[in-house]
Amino acid sequence: MESIQQRLDELIGEFADLDAREKLELLVDFAHGLPPLPAEYEARKALEDRRVHECQTSVFLWTEGTADAARLVAEVAAEAPTVKGFVAILADAINGRPVADVAAISDDMLERMGLADVLGILRTRGLRAIVARVKRGFANHASAAG
Repeated sequence: MESIQQRLDELIGEFADLDAREKLELLVDFAHGLPPLPAEYEARKALEDRRVHECQTSVFLWTEGTADAARLVAEVAAEAPTVKGFVAILADAINGRPVADVAAISDDMLERMGLADVLGILRTRGLRAIVARVKRGFANHASAAG
């Protein structure tokens, strides 16, 4: 299986030669790939602070896994398909891969995708907060396992 960074490089490459409108359409396409929140997590939303408060969109994230298999579970408000698409990209790259590999997610991911300019400063700030929350969550798993 390819690494998280290899998978992200593939996904980022899909955005490389697209204009702004096409990038947004591709994000919306990815949004359809984010599975609905499993029922057991719905109840946990009220009990656990899993919301990414820095993001204007309602985003809830759970970082789970063993040393060998990470799992990102997420719920993103339906009215924010670009944010949902971005989270779907992260989940696609992360799920099933080693937890320690999550640290390799590049901080310039949005620039490499060409999304930083397309999405605007507030949405970009929210997406950066999502990446930071995901990396921090899996770093906690990695340190607990090691």
